[in-house]
Amino acid sequence: MSILIKNGRVIDPGGNIDAVLDILVEDGRISKVAKDITVPAKDMIDASGKIVMPGLVDMHVHLREPGREDKETVSSGSMAAIRGGVTSLLAMPNTTPAIDSAENIRLLKKIIQKTANCNVFIAGSITSGRNGCRLVDVVSLKKEGVLAITDDGSSVDSEEVMSEALKNANKEKLLVISHCEDRSLANGGVMNLGYISTQLGLRGISNGSEYKRVARDIELAQKTGAAIHIAHISCRESVELVAAAKKKGLHVSAEAAPHHFALCDEELMSYDTNLKMNPPLRSKDDVAAIRQGLTDGTIDAIASDHAPHTENEKEIEFDRAEFGVIGLETELAVSITELVDKGLLSWLELAKRLSFNPSRILGINKGTLSAGSDADIIIIDPSKEWKVAAEGLVSKSKNSAFLGRTLKGVVEYTICAGKVVYQQP
Repeated sequence: MSILIKNGRVIDPGGNIDAVLDILVEDGRISKVAKDITVPAKDMIDASGKIVMPGLVDMHVHLREPGREDKETVSSGSMAAIRGGVTSLLAMPNTTPAIDSAENIRLLKKIIQKTANCNVFIAGSITSGRNGCRLVDVVSLKKEGVLAITDDGSSVDSEEVMSEALKNANKEKLLVISHCEDRSLANGGVMNLGYISTQLGLRGISNGSEYKRVARDIELAQKTGAAIHIAHISCRESVELVAAAKKKGLHVSAEAAPHHFALCDEELMSYDTNLKMNPPLRSKDDVAAIRQGLTDGTIDAIASDHAPHTENEKEIEFDRAEFGVIGLETELAVSITELVDKGLLSWLELAKRLSFNPSRILGINKGTLSAGSDADIIIIDPSKEWKVAAEGLVSKSKNSAFLGRTLKGVVEYTICAGKVVYQQP
């Protein structure tokens, strides 16, 4: 099968390219990128006036399967992914059962093989059952193909266990993704600790509950020589700690979610539980720090932290509602609206944060449009606006933080492994 994409503005962070070019796709790979390609192809797409960039690589997605198929499945989550321009995603291990053994990985791989609409990679857990106590067999998980280990949704409280996990992962050349949260300091809070939480009468979660654990895990990574990735960074102090670690030459990377650079805790004056997530929406000062971290490269990647929940888990009192929001279908448009349109990132820089950098962090051959690379490509109308509505989302859950908001940037085509897997109706 062959596809010829004509006259698009090609954004390729792998080759530092931002130019109007054609792309020829043959047999699942990009075979040529040049001006005025005349080779006949089975399908031709006119991308004049459109952005053509690598498919997004989202390294933080909760697909809920196996165990909570009422919230999301591999099929529905990957369908939401391709509508949002995501062609590769890393599935988090907080499923039922947890992805903590070779047997459970094989179960998930079978589901992916049968039902996935895009590339779905797997993260295994750090501890058995994600309970923070007994380490998993890292060797067997690596043999089954996991790209990383994480107890995401929970932090590993024991320094001894986390240190041993980093040592084992380093031996296997496996990435450790850290959910940085000291629950004793979070103290049962439900939103950011500050003026707004006091005004609303809601228990607050301090910045310290995050950044003190960031500091600990960076220190453990330094001692063990392991690579560590800090998930869903949300506050100024955490950004500063990552920046300092990078200056020391440590193997530290970090991601931020769109809701943490687009929204602040003042939005919670509505008590909208679709704005309840962990870590929580922080202050305007923290939002500014996340944006600056993305601009200067301290924060390497943008990831959705897609966390689906059912209506009966969200449409209840704020204190009782589940933490988490969906984001696969909105992360690109929020990034365009809040970062590119506001002059904080160029298209090339955006493609690095959304595609190229996460690919390099995970060690996969994605995130570039260079000849010979996998043909995972998206075509975007950069100026078209759309309003986020629950009925328009294909995720099984509708708990988006951006419902009712108008965003800019629409995915017109998603091509995965050389096949058009999504075309805007």
